Amino acid sequence: MKTLLKTVTTSHASYSALSLRIPIGIIFMAHGAQKLFAWFGAYGLEGTAGWMESIGLAPGFLMAVLAGSGEFFGGLFILLGLLTRPAAAVLAITMIVAIFSVHFSNGLFMSNNGYEFALALLAASVSVAISGSGKLSLDNYLAKKLA
Repeated sequence: MKTLLKTVTTSHASYSALSLRIPIGIIFMAHGAQKLFAWFGAYGLEGTAGWMESIGLAPGFLMAVLAGSGEFFGGLFILLGLLTRPAAAVLAITMIVAIFSVHFSNGLFMSNNGYEFALALLAASVSVAISGSGKLSLDNYLAKKLA
């Protein structure tokens, strides 16, 4: 278990990962909060569940909880730099689902509800999953404690 935790938390990146972790962490947390808590003018779990059911992601309530929790807590973990790689992997999968179940048929551009923003978040998530959380992170602190 210690070896697995060390592998997941070790990062050779510099402080630059922080410049990516902060904005994507905030963005994912905000989108998750919309789904879970109806913050920022959104519809919360009930509304998100109904919408997900209507586009074929059933059961809608479970899908809303999974997407909202993945985004909110995954974003929080990325922001803190805690278990960053697994959180980023979950968020990458979430963005792949969003791209192909919601946005792909609308083309690339956001003005048509296309997939460009989800694609940018997918790229950022994959980048963080590969590079790790960097030096200024709880992962780095844990890796040093495990060494």
